[in-house]
Order: sequence, then C-alpha cells, then structure tokens
Amino acid sequence: MKKRVLVLVAAVMAVVFSAKAEVEFAYEAGAEVVSAYIWRGQYNGSLSFQPTASVGLNALDEAVQFRAGVWGNIGASDWKFQRDKGDGTGFTRFMPELDVMLSATAYGASVGFNHYYYCDGSNFFSWQSVADLDTYGNTSTTEFWFGYNFDHFFGVGAYINWYTTIAGQDLVYDENDDPHRAWSTYIELGYDYTWEKIGLTLGGQLGLSPWASDLYGNSKFAVTNISVKLNKEFEIGPCTIDIFAQGSLNPDGVTTQNAVIPGAGDDKLYKQKLNAVLGCGFWF
Repeated sequence: MKKRVLVLVAAVMAVVFSAKAEVEFAYEAGAEVVSAYIWRGQYNGSLSFQPTASVGLNALDEAVQFRAGVWGNIGASDWKFQRDKGDGTGFTRFMPELDVMLSATAYGASVGFNHYYYCDGSNFFSWQSVADLDTYGNTSTTEFWFGYNFDHFFGVGAYINWYTTIAGQDLVYDENDDPHRAWSTYIELGYDYTWEKIGLTLGGQLGLSPWASDLYGNSKFAVTNISVKLNKEFEIGPCTIDIFAQGSLNPDGVTTQNAVIPGAGDDKLYKQKLNAVLGCGFWF
C-alpha cells in the first residue's frame, strides 16, 4: 500500500511540473492552548499546549498541495512526579506527544501518513513485527489516510476521511490469545458552515470505528465521536487568532481498561462519554 501511495504522489508531482505550473512555497506555524485534549472522542489529557508547523508546495492555484509537518502536545497531566515508594506505586514520568505528518492533495482528494509518538522512551519507529509488539510493546503508531473535501468542486463544506493504523501498537487477540494486527480504522464525516461576514464557523463531525479496535475501545462497529465546534477567527496583520468551543460525545464510551494510553491523563475522566473543550490558537 505504501509503495502505491508514493507512486501516486510522484505521478501527481510529475503532472504538475510537466505542465510548468507556477509552484509556490507554503508554510504555516502556530499553537493552540486547549482546556482538554480530546482525540476522536477520547479524553487524552487536561489543559494542554499544542504547537504545530508545516511546510510544502502549492501549484495550480492551490488545487494541488504537498505538506510535511509536525504537531505536538504538552499537557498538564503529562507531568507525573512521585517519589519511588519501593512498592511499585511511585513513578516519575513526562510523556508529551510528537506527531509527524505527510500529505498530498489534488482537487479536493487527499492522501497521507500520520505518525504518532509518545515520548516515553520506547522506540520512535513503529515498524516492529506483531510478535515483537506483543512481547516488547511500543506506544508509537503509524496510520495511512485518504479523504475528499467536497468544497473544491461543489462549494459544500462537507468532507469524508478514512484513517487506518498500519504499524505500531495496534493488536487484537483471537480465541487462542494469539496477537494479530487490528488495522484499527476511524471514518470521519464532517461539515463546516462559515458566516463570512462575521468570520464564524460552525462545524460538526461524526466518527465511526467499523470493526474491533483496542485503539478506539470498541469490540464491534461503533459510533465513537459526535462533536460540534464553534469557531471565531480574528485577522491581525499577517496573523490569525482563533477562539473556539467544542463539545464531544462518545456513545460507545471509553474506559481506563480500553483507553489507548491509560496513563496519559486524568484516569478518572476516561470514563466520561461527554467532554467539552475551550481553546485559543495563534497562527501565522
């Protein structure tokens, strides 16, 4: 699959450059401060600082785009310091998150890879065999994704994205307790409506996990995320300030037993099906 995607990206680039289209360098950098870190319906931590940066190329009046970027999360609940009591109950941990992202977009259709790493001292790369993952473990994961944004051709703020984990700690166990790769998958349907005059955007998302996944905490098909987000932007020179509020419902529920990283946040809050986030971002 990886080779086919790379071939597709190379083909799109060849078409762009053979057509002698005007190519522009693009970049974006910024950060958000959020009251809680919610990921696809799961509570992953409390107050957090989330910086991000990306670089890439635009061509054909931005109809074709290539991006490489990084995203991080440093949360208040990522810091855990206790004196070792000698009975296994004490611990010291600092576990921020670092994600690396690659993507290509052409006329509304996108493909890409996301690599998630939790800085806990485990292997940064996630390409171990299933047997090694079962024996030694690894918190890093890699996913392939593709999607389509209907705004490009149809002027409608609807989109659909499909994400499948292809490497890393993503296992399921059969009746003999033998590990197999789960191919955990998340399908996101979304719609954004913007009131241009006041710069206010209302967005909604529906997230589905179509088969059993420890990553999303479901044993069969499940709706794992229903969210609504209200967003207001302010332009100040070359910069954009973004203020938003979001509510998220996980009808399937996430518990401390099936959460992807049980120690990454306030464990008691993993049992919440309903979460709310207030946030502010700064971009340039």
